[in-house]
Amino acid sequence: MSRRITKLLLAAVLAATSVIAAKAQDWPSKPITMVVPYAAGGGTDVIARAVAQKLQDRLGVGVVVENRAGAGGNLGTTAAAQAPADGYTVLISNIGPMAVNPSLFKNLKHDPAEVLEPVTLIAKAPLLLLVHSSVRATSVAELIALAKAQPDGLTYGTAGHGSANHIATALFELMAGVRLKHAPYRGAGPALNDLIGGHIPMMFATLPSAIGHVNGGSLKALAVTTAERAPALPQVPTLAEAGVPGYEASGWYGVFVRKGTAQAIIDKLRSEVATIINLPEVRRNLELEGAQPIGNTPAAFAAFVKAEREKWSKVVADADIKIE
Repeated sequence: MSRRITKLLLAAVLAATSVIAAKAQDWPSKPITMVVPYAAGGGTDVIARAVAQKLQDRLGVGVVVENRAGAGGNLGTTAAAQAPADGYTVLISNIGPMAVNPSLFKNLKHDPAEVLEPVTLIAKAPLLLLVHSSVRATSVAELIALAKAQPDGLTYGTAGHGSANHIATALFELMAGVRLKHAPYRGAGPALNDLIGGHIPMMFATLPSAIGHVNGGSLKALAVTTAERAPALPQVPTLAEAGVPGYEASGWYGVFVRKGTAQAIIDKLRSEVATIINLPEVRRNLELEGAQPIGNTPAAFAAFVKAEREKWSKVVADADIKIE
């Protein structure tokens, strides 16, 4: 290759780099779409909307929450994976699409680890083991006895295959020695509505999405899934305390963008989200709903997602979970 051609190629690369840097510097200059891969009303949607409003105020551009429910969160994840790597499509996702589905769905269009970049972990939250008021169980021990008396007789709702609700229930079945019937929905919101209406008897739901219904008396919370009790519901025991020793799981919510997005955009987005969740009123509201604000670095979040993926892939295998 001649020296002249080499110089021309180098000039082209430098020019392209300058354009990318300039675009990153100007970000954002137009509205941002925040994709939530579940229906409205679930924990992921609640967290996304809390962040979106403040992000819009701080950045001075519109931030539109778009619910793209279906296939256990895979439809919304695919939409984000196929968007341009320019920071104008942001995915708010959770344990299901990012840590469980790669082991559960054998024909994923995209492996999220290969096409999406972790930005920051917004928050972690316990799940609640909930039952409708008509269920003849006031404790985990009574629920286990009821389930053992009628294998596959109790139906539980989830946000879909691979969701936090689904995988938490699968772990419960393994450790409690029970068999339950899965009813996947297009999001935790619709499942929770059916639980409140008495159409299904039980489900695991993220604390932020369910605490109002528990405090209002329409649902009974038998246990929380974390190793320690939730400060928002101190009277509710952990599953480990209630008769399933060693049980631990949590829901979490994080920010992702398409791989190839400029690092300057990723850093600015992470900084803004971390600032937002630590604003006194936002932090207070998250904690009142049982969510623990995090706001870690992209590298720390990537390591967390990797560890979650390894943990839950083993549960999928041990529980022999199949998509029917």
